[in-house]
Amino acid sequence: MSTAAVEIAPLAEAGELVPVLLTVEEAARCLRIGRTTCFALIRTGELESLTIGGLRRVPADAPAAYLARRRTEQRAA
Repeated sequence: MSTAAVEIAPLAEAGELVPVLLTVEEAARCLRIGRTTCFALIRTGELESLTIGGLRRVPADAPAAYLARRRTEQRAA
């Protein structure tokens, strides 16, 4: 059984700085979930975020941390 390779588009183009903060939409794309689901994870505190002015931003390492916690929880169950 073979699996198809999934190409993930980089968040930064060549020569650009890697983002420190993601928009909610970018974080949702990283997690392959919808925007509404991403906001629900933020609302419950499962996905770290912060507000800058009136803008909601997700630290770039937060999606990976969320996935790591979920994997640990599922292994423990």
